[in-house]
Amino acid sequence: MPVQYPAGTVEEHLRTRNHAGLFDVSHLGEIDVRGPDAIALVNYLASNDASKLIDGQAQYSALTTPEGTVVDDLLVYRFASDHLLLVVNAGTTTKDWEWITGHKRDESAQLKNVSSDYCQLALQGPDALGILQRLTDLPLAEIKYYHFTEGQVDGIPSMVSRTGYTGEDGFEVYAAADKAEEIWNKLLDAGNFGSDTGVLPCGLAARNTLRLEAGMALYGHEIDETTTLLEANLGWICKLNKGDFIGRDLLAKQKQEGVRRRLVGFEVTERGIARDDQLVLINGERAGKVTSGSPAPYLKKNIGMAYVPTEFANEGQQVQIDVRGRLVNAQTVKTPFYKRDK
Repeated sequence: MPVQYPAGTVEEHLRTRNHAGLFDVSHLGEIDVRGPDAIALVNYLASNDASKLIDGQAQYSALTTPEGTVVDDLLVYRFASDHLLLVVNAGTTTKDWEWITGHKRDESAQLKNVSSDYCQLALQGPDALGILQRLTDLPLAEIKYYHFTEGQVDGIPSMVSRTGYTGEDGFEVYAAADKAEEIWNKLLDAGNFGSDTGVLPCGLAARNTLRLEAGMALYGHEIDETTTLLEANLGWICKLNKGDFIGRDLLAKQKQEGVRRRLVGFEVTERGIARDDQLVLINGERAGKVTSGSPAPYLKKNIGMAYVPTEFANEGQQVQIDVRGRLVNAQTVKTPFYKRDK
């Protein structure tokens, strides 16, 4: 991302909530899947049911291990019955590629790591539609949530999806990698960058606080190869009835028997800020650790998420966070912490 516009995480966060924020997420990885068995392959590798997608629709899913834990979470875009695009996390792109190619069976599908071919710019916030519409003839208002279309943005061939990672309405623009700066600057111009209510370039720190307020999981924090989808409250992307997939048997068993721990949100109820990896105590006993913790700029609270034993995963449960040796009181709350008005 260009670094010439330092505004500060709080200002970037609030501008996205109230107007619009622009994020360069071109570091994310893309894997192209083509062939007659493209859907069958993805359905075996990932937890959600890609066969339910229609052309122009996207889906949140996860690559799972035989133990039902998470190799990575990802988005699956369907262009056609024989053409899918997987969008994966940046730090796990190589690992994901090796996992996918290593677990491909005899499916008639061709895989290609096309990460270097794409840039990806995320325009998020209540003003996002109006800003982007100035640069395209695509009928953006007609694109449903988690759907996408192809066309031109400022004359550049692009894919535009109505997705995001902030809890706001918004769009993600995919285009050729060498067009990133051009589209970036056009979006700033269209969004009246420099005004008090104009679009603001945002960094990954603001993206993190925004997704935390929205209660969205982050790989390496809420989900990883030690956490199952059911523990992480992601059973809604775990389609046990679709047929066999990696980790299905373990997840089915866990669903039947119940999980021993569950991810919860919490709000700090006294002075103190919970941070990642700090211990969580219940009734004076160690119960887990903070997976993500931060001040919430829009909500003006200190919030976080943590895994706790299932018997304590109830709204209103009193917990304590070990903040550098000082026990700070908190209580579990319903997530998402923030939900935009629709």
